[in-house]
Amino acid sequence: MSYIHLTENERYQIYSLKKAGLNQKEIAEHIGRSFSTLSRELGRNKGFRGYRPKQAHKLAEERKKKAYKATKVTPRILICIEVLIRQELSPQQVADYLAKYAGVELHHETIYQIIYQDKAQGGDLYQHLRVVLKPYRKRYGRYDHRGKIKNRVCIEKRPLIVDERSRIGDWEGDTVIGGGRKGALLTLVERKALYTIIVRLNSKHAGDLAQAAVDAMTPLKDKVHTITFDNGMEFSGHETIAKELNAEIYFAHPYSSWERGINENTNGLIREHFPKGTDFNQVTDDDVQRVMDRLNNSPRKTRGCQSPNELFMAQRVDLLAA
Repeated sequence: MSYIHLTENERYQIYSLKKAGLNQKEIAEHIGRSFSTLSRELGRNKGFRGYRPKQAHKLAEERKKKAYKATKVTPRILICIEVLIRQELSPQQVADYLAKYAGVELHHETIYQIIYQDKAQGGDLYQHLRVVLKPYRKRYGRYDHRGKIKNRVCIEKRPLIVDERSRIGDWEGDTVIGGGRKGALLTLVERKALYTIIVRLNSKHAGDLAQAAVDAMTPLKDKVHTITFDNGMEFSGHETIAKELNAEIYFAHPYSSWERGINENTNGLIREHFPKGTDFNQVTDDDVQRVMDRLNNSPRKTRGCQSPNELFMAQRVDLLAA
């Protein structure tokens, strides 16, 4: 039997019986309701002056209006879900995107169920689900035996405003190495907008990397205030980057990846497209651009369901456009 909400008349009965001195069990039996229903009613709908029927009914009605309403999954919505999932959005991102731009309220678990049902029917939507990578294992007792980067400035001297993420223009940078050290990618992520730049490197030589960074970021020069790099020797050309971009360069502590957490997380997303073992010498610039576009057009829950392109470039791509 389906649950029927308490009526306003029942709330007046509760008030009168309570005022007459009956306990909760007796009141519940008198009005023909369960003890848990009555207990929940008295706990949720009372005010500063105790339980008052008119106020209780008003509170209940307001809560009912704000309650989540399930949306019937129509064929049109199914098509929208399929289009978004095939763009490597997670079910949560799909739910957020549909709520914001299509006026459709769905729980992300509903979208998972649609994907699993599609799989049972021989579909391939499940193959577009995000891959969960192995957790990072902290390397205890490690010592930094790498060469020291000349004139490096430690992250401790970085302006405090960078930590606030209150402005556009503070970046984090690292490299993603190919399988067998075959090729590499330079990744740069803006801390506030999560806007990502990916550059395929012909070599990890410091001079080549510095030039690649300058070439990639010069068109955005007015939106580059600071860059925080890893301690790899490939970033030895940091002074060239700083001079050409008129930016301040800082370095995280050795083996302290959490100090560039946004960049590390983004590299994990990139690895979903280019798994470990990928030979980046066989990857084309078009492949890299495709991944970059996917990341920058994907709505981010931590940014109010706005994409990096919306926040950084003030541009929105309609992911449901034909």
